[in-house]
Amino acid sequence: MRGIVLAVAVAVLVPVGTARAQTAADSAGIRQAALDYIDGYWEGNAERMERALHPDLAKRIVRTAPSGQSGLQQMSAMTLVQVTRGGGGRNVPAAQRRSDVRILDIYYNAAVVRIDAGLWVDYLHVGKWNGQWKIVNVLWEMPPQPAPSQSPR
Repeated sequence: MRGIVLAVAVAVLVPVGTARAQTAADSAGIRQAALDYIDGYWEGNAERMERALHPDLAKRIVRTAPSGQSGLQQMSAMTLVQVTRGGGGRNVPAAQRRSDVRILDIYYNAAVVRIDAGLWVDYLHVGKWNGQWKIVNVLWEMPPQPAPSQSPR
C-alpha cells in the first residue's frame, strides 16, 4: 500500500513532460509580429502587415444588432493587407493611435497577445510557422458607443 501511495505522489509531483520555457527570441519574435501588424496598419505599410500575418488569418469581431441578434464580421489576411496598402490608419490622428503590446501567454509554438490600439483592442493568436511567429487569428472589440441623446420634442 505504501508503495502505491509513493507512486501516486511521485506521478502527481513530477510532470510527464515539461513545457518549453519562453525564450527571449520567442518573445521578441511574437512582439515583432504584433508590432508589424499594428504599426504597419498605422503607417499604411502593407509589407509590414503582410510579414506579420499567416496567409489563412481570420480577423473577427462580434457585432450585435439593436434586436440583440449577434453576428460575426470577418476579414482575411488579404483584406487586411489591401486595407493597409490603401492607407490603413494613416488618417487616424496620432494622439488616438496606440501600439501597446502585451504577451499574455506562450506555450510551445502558440501564443496569445493583447494589443491596446487606442480605438480598439485586438486579441491575437500567434503561431510559430516555419520558424517565424505569424498571427493566425484576431478577435477584436471596440469600446461601447454612447447611445445617441434624445432631443426633447
